[in-house]
Amino acid sequence: MATLVKTPSGTWKAVIRKQGWPTSAKTFRTKRDAEDWARRTEDEMVRGVFIERAPSERMTFGTALDRYLAEVTPTKKETTQRAERLKAVSLRLFFGKYSLAAVNADLVARYRDHRLGEGKKPNTVRLELALASHLFTTAIREWRIGLVQNPVANIRKPSVGEGRDRRLSKEEERRLRKAVTAHSNPMLRWIFDVALETGMRSSEITGLTRGQIDLHRRIVRLSKTKNDSARTVPLTQHAKEVLAAALANPVRPKDCDLVFFGEPGRDGRRRPYNFNKAWLTIKSELGVSNLKFHDLRHEAVSRLVEGGLSDQEVAAISGHKSMQMLKRYTHLRAEDLVGRLDSLRKR
Repeated sequence: MATLVKTPSGTWKAVIRKQGWPTSAKTFRTKRDAEDWARRTEDEMVRGVFIERAPSERMTFGTALDRYLAEVTPTKKETTQRAERLKAVSLRLFFGKYSLAAVNADLVARYRDHRLGEGKKPNTVRLELALASHLFTTAIREWRIGLVQNPVANIRKPSVGEGRDRRLSKEEERRLRKAVTAHSNPMLRWIFDVALETGMRSSEITGLTRGQIDLHRRIVRLSKTKNDSARTVPLTQHAKEVLAAALANPVRPKDCDLVFFGEPGRDGRRRPYNFNKAWLTIKSELGVSNLKFHDLRHEAVSRLVEGGLSDQEVAAISGHKSMQMLKRYTHLRAEDLVGRLDSLRKR
C-alpha cells in the first residue's frame, strides 16, 4: 500500500514499498494526483510491467546526447564520429532542454518538418533522425533509463529519393583533368584518376597504405570500408600506372606508410591528404556546377556497367551489398545505349 505524505511546501509525496520491487516515490501538487499515480504504479507492479520512469524524467535530451557522444560515438569509425558530432548540433538545439520522457512522436515529427522547412535535404533529416533513434534505443536497452518506447520509431521518415544521376561529360572530364594536372600537388591528379578508374570512395583512396597495393597482381586490398566489408579492387592498366607513380613519390617521408599523405599535425602525426579545398577551388574556377567528388564514383561504376560487366562483377568491385543500392549508383546514358540497340537488331 502506498504512503502519502504532505510536504512542508504543501505538495504531496507518494511512496510505494512493495516486496520484490525497489522503493518508488514521486511528488505531486495535489493529493488526488498522488493517489492516482500510486494506484497505477501498484497495478503495474502486480502485472509485472512497471518501469521506473524517474530517470527519463530527470535526464534531459542534451545530457543523454553528451553521454552518447562520449560512450557510443567513439566506438565507430572516424568519419562516422565526425558526422555524428555535426548531426548532434541541430538535435541539441531543438531537443536539448526536453527531458527524455517529454520527447514524444509529435515532437519528433515537428523536428522533421522544421528541418525540411529549413530547406534541408530529406536524406540529411533522415540521418539526423537515425542518430536520435539510436540514442533512444541505447537509453532503453543499455542505460535502462526508464522509457517505454522509442518515439522516433513511430513517425514517418523522409523519403530517401532516387539518388543523384549526375554524370561527368567528356568536356568536363577534360577540363578537370587539365586543372588537377596543373595543380602544385601531384597527389590531387592521382586521386582524381584512381577515383575514375576504380570507383573507390574518397576516404578509401586517401586512406590507402603501401601494403594494400599489389602492382604485380594489379589489385588493391581494402580492409576498412564504409560497410565494414573488406574487398579487393582490380586495377586497370592506367590505375596501376597512376598508383605506381604515387608509390614512387620522391617527397614521401621514410616513416610515412600512407600513399596520399598530408602535413604533420600538432601531434606530429601525418594523416591522409585533405584535397577538399583544392578540389572546391578548381570546380569554382572552372564553373563546374553540381558536381561532387563522390559523383566520380557514380561515374566509374556506370562505366563498368557500360563496359559490359555484370551486376555481380560491378558489385564485387564497388562494394555495394545490394543490387538496389548498386542501381542507385548506376546511371546509363541513353545515347550510349543507342549503338548497342542497333547492334542487337543486326544479329
